[in-house]
Amino acid sequence: MKFIKQTGLVLFLLGLLIFIGTIFTGSFSLTQNELDTYISEKGYKSELIKEELSKAIVASENLNIFQFSSKVRSAFETSNNHYDALIAKYDAEKNWDKKGAQFQYKIYGKPHSLSFELAKKAGKGFAPENTGLAWFLTFGLGILGALLFIIPDVVLLGKPGIKNDGIFLNAATNRGWIGWFAFIFLVTFYILLYFMPDLIVNWVYLVDPISKSISGNPASQWFLYGFLYCVVMTVMAVRMYIKYRHNKYQILRTTSVLFFQIVFAFLIPEILVRFEKPWYDFKNAFPLDYDFFFKWNLDELLSSGGFGLFILVWGVVLTIVVVPVMVYFFGKRWYCSWVCGCGGLAETLGDPYRQNSSKTLLSWRAERIIIHSVLVFVLVMTGFALYTFFSGADQVLGIKTQTIQDIYGFLIGAVFAGVIGTGFYPIFGNRVWCRFGCPLAAYLGFIQRFKSRFRITTNGGQCISCGNCSTYCEQGIDVRAYAQKGENIVRSSCVGCGICSAVCPRGVLKLENGPEEGRINPTDVLLGNDVDLMELVNQK
Repeated sequence: MKFIKQTGLVLFLLGLLIFIGTIFTGSFSLTQNELDTYISEKGYKSELIKEELSKAIVASENLNIFQFSSKVRSAFETSNNHYDALIAKYDAEKNWDKKGAQFQYKIYGKPHSLSFELAKKAGKGFAPENTGLAWFLTFGLGILGALLFIIPDVVLLGKPGIKNDGIFLNAATNRGWIGWFAFIFLVTFYILLYFMPDLIVNWVYLVDPISKSISGNPASQWFLYGFLYCVVMTVMAVRMYIKYRHNKYQILRTTSVLFFQIVFAFLIPEILVRFEKPWYDFKNAFPLDYDFFFKWNLDELLSSGGFGLFILVWGVVLTIVVVPVMVYFFGKRWYCSWVCGCGGLAETLGDPYRQNSSKTLLSWRAERIIIHSVLVFVLVMTGFALYTFFSGADQVLGIKTQTIQDIYGFLIGAVFAGVIGTGFYPIFGNRVWCRFGCPLAAYLGFIQRFKSRFRITTNGGQCISCGNCSTYCEQGIDVRAYAQKGENIVRSSCVGCGICSAVCPRGVLKLENGPEEGRINPTDVLLGNDVDLMELVNQK
């Protein structure tokens, strides 16, 4: 069994190294006809951009992706700077007609997105010309190696029970060098995905055949991300099945998040695109789906006829009816631990790191301030977006709505949810985004804390204070403190993952959905104990 695990590790690392190395392979250039076709398709009116791109990338030989990206971005910047200067000149001269005419020549869009589009058309070499072989040597070896490393644990674990032996002595799970390597890799991946997708175009080529078979379109960086997301969750779900194989709750929960990710977040949206319908994840509720009420999305839905209107109605009903009703009966766990893709990745890929979640009082205070600030931010932004949509204005109180949306998209949607939210798993635990940043988690938490039948009941008389529950709480809750006093756990941050109950050796903790009056107030418990004690003293 040890040999199988070592072989699996070697295959996984080999696949990972080839995957990383693929970035540096191939060459990129376009013919003049290919460039002219692209410019025509995009509707660019600027002759300058055509001239700059022609000088930069047409018939250039041996340009690697870094050189190609740099030249393309420089060409777009040169063109836009030229027209910005003309706009400023005509503005100073108060020549409004000429000023207005210059805007049609500007290139709108993010430079890295435009560079990615061109790179996708310009690539030649190993990855674009041998996608099947390249996929096997990267994804294939990685998946096979990971499974060979994981599956022998069925035999090695032996008797029933959840084994966490040596978890604080392992370099991968206790912020050792392996953990820091994983941290650097994940953060780098998300930075490239969000801000430099043109540099990972060779990775996107690997999944082109899969994308074309599902949606009928070549893959984008977001298809690559969705596919990689599903692959990682599936492989790590196998690990969850093995580790928690004697716990039915964890088996069902893992199966649920895997199903909703693969079917609802990946396959259905891509299939909708094949039938020329709007891309939409039916389980993604506002305000996690923060751009649902943005003008571009509302325009797309309203222009898509009856189906688009259905999506619009469903999105509203999901947020204001389905979510609170389900939280009332089952707590926020129904979404955060059974449906949500963010939670699904945290519970599979992030499971080895859950013990790294901070349990300090300072973290709890920061959590409450930050997550509720994000919720307020997204609600204000949405109010601005709806006002400008219906009024036709582009700003509210002198503040441009687009500026607010761009700030939120960059700071929260990309940096917080992506780079920090997932990249920091190995260092700060697996629920950084869910705990500190997710506005939907804050919304669900309000309902769970004040109007829900869900609670975790405890039996203080059986607690041996081993601390397993607190150690493995991914939300940083000191579960042991509740258990020692026999108090119900009713916390807005609790996602009901059930791991505290699963690792308890005495069966002290139990997840329940019961009458609201059964949710014991800790203050009442303590007061009641004092009264009982006084009665005993008086009797004696």
